Amino acid sequence: MPTPRVTMSKLRHTLQLLHGGALSTRQIGAVLGISKSTVSEIASYARVAGVDWALAQGLSDEDLQARLYRPPVARESRHLEPDHVHIHRELRRPGVTLQLLWEEYQQQHAGQAYKYSAFCEKYKAWARRLQRSMRQSHEGGDKLFVDYAGQTVPIVDACTGEITPAQVFVAVLGASNYTYACATLGQKAADWVASIIAALEFIGGVPRLLVPDQPRALMARPDRYEPTAHRLLEELSAHYGLPVMPARPAKPRDKPKVEVAVQVVERWILARLRHQTFFSLGALNRAIAALLVDLNQRPFKKLPGCRASAFAELDAPLLRALPSVRMAIARFKRARVNIDYHVELDGHYYSVPHALVGEAVELRITAAAVEVLHGHKRVAAHAINPRRGAHTTTPEHMPASHRAHLEWTPAKLIAWGERVGAATAAVVRWQMEHRQHPEQGYRSCLGLMRLGREYGAERLEAACARAQSIRSPSYKSIASILGCGLDQRLLEAPIAVQASLPLHENVRGPGYYH
Repeated sequence: MPTPRVTMSKLRHTLQLLHGGALSTRQIGAVLGISKSTVSEIASYARVAGVDWALAQGLSDEDLQARLYRPPVARESRHLEPDHVHIHRELRRPGVTLQLLWEEYQQQHAGQAYKYSAFCEKYKAWARRLQRSMRQSHEGGDKLFVDYAGQTVPIVDACTGEITPAQVFVAVLGASNYTYACATLGQKAADWVASIIAALEFIGGVPRLLVPDQPRALMARPDRYEPTAHRLLEELSAHYGLPVMPARPAKPRDKPKVEVAVQVVERWILARLRHQTFFSLGALNRAIAALLVDLNQRPFKKLPGCRASAFAELDAPLLRALPSVRMAIARFKRARVNIDYHVELDGHYYSVPHALVGEAVELRITAAAVEVLHGHKRVAAHAINPRRGAHTTTPEHMPASHRAHLEWTPAKLIAWGERVGAATAAVVRWQMEHRQHPEQGYRSCLGLMRLGREYGAERLEAACARAQSIRSPSYKSIASILGCGLDQRLLEAPIAVQASLPLHENVRGPGYYH
């Protein structure tokens, strides 16, 4: 009969402290002067034997030792080999450990089970025979690894014959090796983020972490310890609740899953497409999607099932649901607010609050809208307008005086002039009719209103009448008439116009030229 590695008093004290639950195994070991692993072993033997502290108090030392440390299995009996494939797959589930799996194995095969140390050694020896990428333990629904393949696929322009190399994006889940691939025209931030979104929609959920490399397109400042993500990647992380944990620069061992997945995609998808000619990105992606189904359904060589079945069992149940709205891909552009409180984008001008005149802002541009950000805070938003040279202005962005100007229309200005008098109304109409756009006469009419407030309606009407008589119904003429007091003088009779030239001896008649 084997004897415990500790005295019976320490064994009983260990069971008592474990029963209390106030101390960790490390703390119990420190208190009793034994190792943490010895405390864990006693706890495991007690669970398997069904011995708790209450029962141990009523047992003698011999009975307690007999229950915890059973006699060895006879030499002629054989141990039952653990199911290493089952162990390997179960270890990918969150919270599952070798200790727990050994206890379940002990309960199912009492008398034929290996001890814990032998159980672990046999599994590790079995795991070492697997490929390196498969030996790593990944929990279900935990990490999505992403990268671009080094190999490209040519796309031929049917009209010009120009060849564009398409880039191939690859994503893989850590636990099941479920793989996604698609082609993009480049590796810009928008290409990365659009491909990651497509990968999330392909797997139908959101894992716990995203593990990319640190390309300049994704990282504003790559760093081994504290990389700074690109704004678009930050938006992706916030929209999908997907934290980003970049691999260290130039450390492919941080993401061996996707390194192997890239090789698999190159061998089982891109190699099969090498004899085909593609004239569009869409045609290439349709061909990749068809071969992707076959790739994920190919049986594993050393494990049962395939990527698709492993995904359904390990990853799919633990993925979080996708947001109800797909994230819009945006591009960013720096701008400065002009003196007229507008910013320019593709030849069109969009308003921002007038208090930001002269300030540096950032434009967030999508297919449908443009947002103006100041200090990472949205201060304006407009629908995209393709008209070059035109303005999109929100009244709330204008100063109070400009808003008052904006509220006036030609009809309202003419109605005001008619209330003052016929001459004033005629001057207002002249302003509207003799400008290329009626809005250009607004300022002159607002000037007339100011003159009316300063000199009174009666004098303004008289000044407008005099301005018409001299055929100069402009704001400057009317202001000059009022300033000089000419509106208070009677209008002189019009000078008679002579219909023919006067007779004079120095004037030659038509006969002179015969």
